[in-house]
Amino acid sequence: MSANPSATLNVPEVSKPVTLPTMPGSLGPKVLDIRKLYAETGMFTYDPGFTSTASCESKITFIDGDEGVLLHRGYPIEELAQKSDFMEVCYLLMNGELPNKVEKTEFVKNITYHTMVHEQISSFFHGFRRDAHPMAVMVGVVGALAAFYHDSTDINDPHQRLIASHRLIAKMPTIAAMAYKYSVGQPFVFPQNRFDYAENFLQMMFSVPCEEYKVNPILAKAMDRIFILHADHEQNASTSTVRLAGSSGANPFACIAAGIACLWGPAHGGANEAVLKMLEEIGSPDKVGEVVKAAKDKNSGFRLMGFGHRVYKNYDPRAKVMRETCNEVLDVLGKRDEPLLKLAMALEKVALEDDYFVQKKLYPNVDFYSGIILKAMGFPMSMFTVLFAVARTVGWIAQWNEMIEDPSQKIGRPRQLYTGAGKRSFVSLDKR
Repeated sequence: MSANPSATLNVPEVSKPVTLPTMPGSLGPKVLDIRKLYAETGMFTYDPGFTSTASCESKITFIDGDEGVLLHRGYPIEELAQKSDFMEVCYLLMNGELPNKVEKTEFVKNITYHTMVHEQISSFFHGFRRDAHPMAVMVGVVGALAAFYHDSTDINDPHQRLIASHRLIAKMPTIAAMAYKYSVGQPFVFPQNRFDYAENFLQMMFSVPCEEYKVNPILAKAMDRIFILHADHEQNASTSTVRLAGSSGANPFACIAAGIACLWGPAHGGANEAVLKMLEEIGSPDKVGEVVKAAKDKNSGFRLMGFGHRVYKNYDPRAKVMRETCNEVLDVLGKRDEPLLKLAMALEKVALEDDYFVQKKLYPNVDFYSGIILKAMGFPMSMFTVLFAVARTVGWIAQWNEMIEDPSQKIGRPRQLYTGAGKRSFVSLDKR
């Protein structure tokens, strides 16, 4: 018996059966290779949302939603979040292996010394309204980086791709913090090379020039974990957008800007912001009972945000780590008694114990906990998705580089099932 058996497809309009080879992955289900399907049958496949379609081959991230498994280059996300740090995870995603001490030192140095942005970018910010959404600013500024860094836009040069990768990972927190500072009318804060990645971001966000900023190590560790837990998540909407944009040969800054634009959607990166808005609308822990009742009623039109996941049909492995981090942050900040956070904890208790939620596997997800943490740390809701973009940049970069180096990759060109009008003749205006 063949190690990789083929599937046989019988199509009424085709005289003989069509053979479709299968391709195994190292983990997960096999796939049917349908690249020659149109040539042999004259038919396409129909798969809205691409939920049953593998658009690429990748070695970066593996997800088993039924079992609640997330691996980066084979390493469980729980181990990385508890034992590693974001810079190591960045190196791992980009290079395939964890760094040794020398490799990590060199990588951290390369990122640290790229954190500043071109001074003219500061002037660029002043073209935005003060009340512009930070994600709108991020899309514009990141896309504009190609106008400032011409020496790292040649996608066919491995060295330029590496420099662009370092620049994007390094500058994203700086740009994000600048977007926040601009929105609140405070001066931009320069990055400090003495801080690590998460510490640097917090000081750029929350320090002011007239006072010395002291980093809270527990909050910095929480920030680092949030970055790790959002670093990559396989072929999600924004990652697929980055790959699709990159397949045309677009420069890396344009591709990442495209990913940011996709991430902005409330069904994707805006989910944790939606959680907090829902909590604010509920308003009080006293209403938890009626809210849960509405969530169970299919006809109520109410949806409980932050519970369940498109991929995970088990407990999201990221949520387990985020829940621990959430408790640490609330304890150190002394914010367990804040009404909004008490409401969130009451909802969490119901979801973990109520038979309806348990049976339907509607566990609190990573967005539920990250929203609570970021709220407690003082981030405005408008910045939640921005933080997601900062963390996900390394995943986008790793996926983009993998796509560029894949000899089988072609420009993305999905097909369609056309259901519009058939061919018809034009009728002049006076006869319509």
